[in-house]
Amino acid sequence: MKIGIAQMNPTVGDLSGNRDILLTYLRDAERAGCDLVVFPEMALTGYPTEDLLLKPAFIDDNIKILKSLVPLIDKTAALIGFADHSKGKRYNAAAWIQGRKIKAITHKQFLPNYGVFDEERYFDPGRHFLVVPFQNRRVGITICEDIWKEKRFLVPLKKRKPDFVVNISASPFHAGKLHVREKIVKEAARFLHTPLVYVNLVGGQDELVFDGGSFVALPNGQIKIRFPQFKSGLFCFDLTFQKGRPVVSTQTKQEPPRTLTKEIHEALLSGLRDYVSKNGFQKVAVAVSGGIDSALVAALAQEALGADCVVGITMPSPYNLPETRGDARQLAKNLNVRLIDIPIKPILDSFMSALNPHFEGTAAGIAEENLQARIRGTLMMALSNKFGWLVLTTGNKSETSTGYCTLYGDTAGGFAVIKDVLKTTVYDLARAINKKAGRDLIPQGILTRPPTAELKEDQRDEDTLGPYAQLDPVVVRYVEENASLQELSKEFPGRADYLWKIIGLIDKSEYKRRQAPPGIKITPRSFGRDHRMPITNRYRPS
Repeated sequence: MKIGIAQMNPTVGDLSGNRDILLTYLRDAERAGCDLVVFPEMALTGYPTEDLLLKPAFIDDNIKILKSLVPLIDKTAALIGFADHSKGKRYNAAAWIQGRKIKAITHKQFLPNYGVFDEERYFDPGRHFLVVPFQNRRVGITICEDIWKEKRFLVPLKKRKPDFVVNISASPFHAGKLHVREKIVKEAARFLHTPLVYVNLVGGQDELVFDGGSFVALPNGQIKIRFPQFKSGLFCFDLTFQKGRPVVSTQTKQEPPRTLTKEIHEALLSGLRDYVSKNGFQKVAVAVSGGIDSALVAALAQEALGADCVVGITMPSPYNLPETRGDARQLAKNLNVRLIDIPIKPILDSFMSALNPHFEGTAAGIAEENLQARIRGTLMMALSNKFGWLVLTTGNKSETSTGYCTLYGDTAGGFAVIKDVLKTTVYDLARAINKKAGRDLIPQGILTRPPTAELKEDQRDEDTLGPYAQLDPVVVRYVEENASLQELSKEFPGRADYLWKIIGLIDKSEYKRRQAPPGIKITPRSFGRDHRMPITNRYRPS
C-alpha cells in the first residue's frame, strides 16, 4: 500500500483556494501511484478557524466545497479534515472519500481547551473511533487530541484491532514541540500495537506556525520515517505487511534533527512569510536603529521575502551615536535593502516647542524619551499608509514582558516578528544568520555593543532591566512556567529585590501587551492566546 502525506499550508477561510491546493495534492498522489492520500486536521477550512465556525453559512460552504471534491476522488482514496454539523451540533471532522463517494465521516472526540486551543467553544465531541476497511486492511482514524489523552481512552480503538492508525493533526509549533509529539505518538503506537501515521499541518496563521514534521511510528515505538519540518508538499511511503509484521519505507530523504536555534529561525521565517503573503502585502518596513533587535528582524525579512520587499527606515536623534548610525547603514548595505533616512530632531524640536510651556518647572524624563519613540512610530505608520507597507515591530520577549517599550512608539506596527523571542535568543539567532551566510550580514558592532534604546545620554538597557542573561531565566520561570516568588527566591538566592522589581514590571505591563501587534509563537507560553492576564489586577505574588 502506498500512502501519501499531504503537508498542506491552507489559509483560514479561503475555501476555494484550499480546495485547489487539496486537488493539486490529489492529482500528485494519483500520479505517484498512491492508494491513499491523507490531509491534515481542518485542511479544508484552515486552522484555527475561530469564530468563523459560529457562522452556519461558513460550515455549509465548507461542506459544499468538500462535496465538490467527491466526484474527483476515485482510485486514490483521501482522508480530508473539515468542519461538520448535524442536528445543531458542530464537529471537527474527517471524511474518508473513495470511489467518488464519502464512505465515512468521523468526529474528533477529545477537544483541547488549553493554551492556544478553544475547541470546546466551537465543537461538540464525537462519540466513536472510526475504523475503515481498505484493501483488506483496517484503518483506524483519529484526530489530533484523540491520541494525546491517557492511553485508557484508546482502549475502544484497540479492541477494534486496526492494522494501522492515522492521526490527522494541526499542532502548532513551539521550540522543542516535535519531540513532545513524537513521545506521545510513540506511546500510542506501542499501546495500540500498530503503526501510527502522524500527519501535521504546515505554514503560518496569524500568531501560530505549523511546522509539519509528519512521521510514521512502528508498533515498537520506533520512529521509522520523518518527513520535513516547515515544508509543504506531498510525501509518500510504502506500508506492507510481511508475515503479519508491518514494514514501512520511503524514497524521501531523511533530514537530520534541527537544533532549537534552527527550529526557531525557520519558524520565524515561515510565520513572517505567510503573514505577509496571506494578508496581501507586497513590502515590509523595518525601523533600523543600529541595534540587535531591528537588525535581526531586517535580516529575517530579507531572507523570508527577498531584499526588494524590505525597506529599512533609520530615524536618528541627537542621542544616536555615530557608530550606531553607521551600523544601521552597513546592515542595509549588507542585506541589499533600500534605506530611508529621516532625522527626527526637527520634529522633536517642534513638539518640544509646543510642550515646553506646559512642561515648565519639571525635569526631563520618560515623557521626553517616549516622545522620540512615538515620533518614529508616527513616521513608520505614515509611510505604511502612503505606500501600503506592513510595519514590522522589533521588540523582543524580554522587553515585551517587562514593558520596556513605548506604547504607540516602537510598539506601533502590524506584525511583531520576535515578540516571543528572548533577548539572549536574539543574539543566538543573529550569530546563526552570520554563520550561515559565511560573513557578517549583521555587523559585529551591533553584536558587541551594549544594548541601548538611545533615548537619552549614556543609556543602557541593563540600567533598568539588569543583564539579559540574568533577566531571561526569570521571564521563563515566571511568565512561561508560572513560578511563584517563593520558588524564584530559592532558585535565584540573594536577589529578592531584583525579582520583586521584575515581577512588578511584568504584572504592570499587561495593558501594553494588549495593545501590541500580533507576533509569532515560539515558546510554550507566548503573550496573547496563551497568556490571558487581567489588566486591572491587584494580585501580587508572595
